[in-house]
Amino acid sequence: MTVLLTILHVVVAIALILVVLLQAGKGAGIGAAFGGSSQTLFGARGPTSFLGKLTTAAAILFMLTSLLLTYIGSRGSVGSIVPAAPLRPAAQSGPPAGGAPAPSPGAPASPAQPGAEKPGS
Repeated sequence: MTVLLTILHVVVAIALILVVLLQAGKGAGIGAAFGGSSQTLFGARGPTSFLGKLTTAAAILFMLTSLLLTYIGSRGSVGSIVPAAPLRPAAQSGPPAGGAPAPSPGAPASPAQPGAEKPGS
């Protein structure tokens, strides 16, 4: 399922790129390349409507496949990416509740800590 969805996603991305590149700037219609006026190739409204709808459809399909691939990819990612590494419990991750790291047991107390005595007193 994931492989098929990835292939569809790549095909839609390439199609979206091509459709956007096919669109010409204002005043340069695609019908001018075939010897006619730009308003008669795709109907009375011109190529802007046709290519605009095609771009919209490709963009919506691209967004949907992106969301589906993200959802499918995030469902099974609970374990570690390194198979031999144990998972740390949530209680041990991060600094202590005070925000500052706890001093090591053999470290002398700094003057900024409450209860610490000043040298020479």
